Amino acid sequence: MKKLIAACGLLAALLLTGCAPHSKPFDYSAFRASKPASILVLPADNRAPDINAAHSFTSQVTQPLAEAGYYVFPVAVVEETFQQNGLTNGHEIQAVSTKRLHDIFNADSALYISIADYGSSYRVIDSVTTVTASARLVDLRSGKALWQGVATASDAENSNNNNSGLIGMLVAAAVNQIVSNVSDKAHTIAGVASARLLAQNENGGLLPGPRYKAAVTR
Repeated sequence: MKKLIAACGLLAALLLTGCAPHSKPFDYSAFRASKPASILVLPADNRAPDINAAHSFTSQVTQPLAEAGYYVFPVAVVEETFQQNGLTNGHEIQAVSTKRLHDIFNADSALYISIADYGSSYRVIDSVTTVTASARLVDLRSGKALWQGVATASDAENSNNNNSGLIGMLVAAAVNQIVSNVSDKAHTIAGVASARLLAQNENGGLLPGPRYKAAVTR
């Protein structure tokens, strides 16, 4: 009887394993066909409460894109160009047609960023800083979507307060909250999130661009 129960349990485990969902790898066929060499980073669509989130995150994406071998239009120049034309909101800017963007900047592609979470939250026994953003790359010559992804980074990943006791955890949370407010810890976390989002890794990211080898050997 025990052997029968064990066999049934093993069979159930195998069935559950077989039915477990597997993450489908991203289809890069359109990306490879497009072969974008330059990327226009549009001001981010900020959906987080912190008004600094858009500027903070957008300023962090140039490095991983350049290291991946792409020419990236200077973020400050791009923002100034839109401001001169009366557009200051990321949501409105991202509504501009791809043809219009191509006519103005002559870029191969544009990166559309949306920020869902940015900043620190104080909990009962912890203070956590989290940044979550999604992005999609669009070919400005054809309007086709080439890539999309999402990434999250948090200082809770390195948290180790399990053995500190309740009072110690409360103190640590209060200190972390003060440090976050003074030093803008979210800006640092945004750098980690942008690297996870854009750098090629096991979860996706952008394929290397035409200047990748030169960027690596510099």
